[in-house]
Amino acid sequence: MEQTKKKELVRVIKFVCFSTSAGLIEIGSFTLLTEFTGMPYAPRYLIALVLSVLWNFTMNRKFTFRSANNVPVAMLKVALFYAVFMPVTTFGGRFLVESLHWNDYLVTALNMGLNLTTEYLYDRYFVFCDSIDTNKVGGKA
Repeated sequence: MEQTKKKELVRVIKFVCFSTSAGLIEIGSFTLLTEFTGMPYAPRYLIALVLSVLWNFTMNRKFTFRSANNVPVAMLKVALFYAVFMPVTTFGGRFLVESLHWNDYLVTALNMGLNLTTEYLYDRYFVFCDSIDTNKVGGKA
């Protein structure tokens, strides 16, 4: 396998692993809020999503994309992604749960899968595209 393809495959595997850990944070906090509060779907989902995004951004920036770029700029770019993603999945999820009576956990799992794929592409080709492998872990800084 060509070296650049191999590096990209490793990057995808790392992203999936960190995103899986973020997913555990998301589903864990969502479950706690579901089982122990009377909150409606939207705030439970939003709190869980924010917790997972913070973890995922931190881990993927440092270890997957190994980026030394300006953290506030990278966070702003990620915030732009979530400025679209959060309302779409929150209102869409609320509609599926409250109007169509879909299972809360199924809707959250579908949102998590959508998040995994779209965020990888967004991070890889927009947020970190010019700063991949530039931190100390990446060996260029």
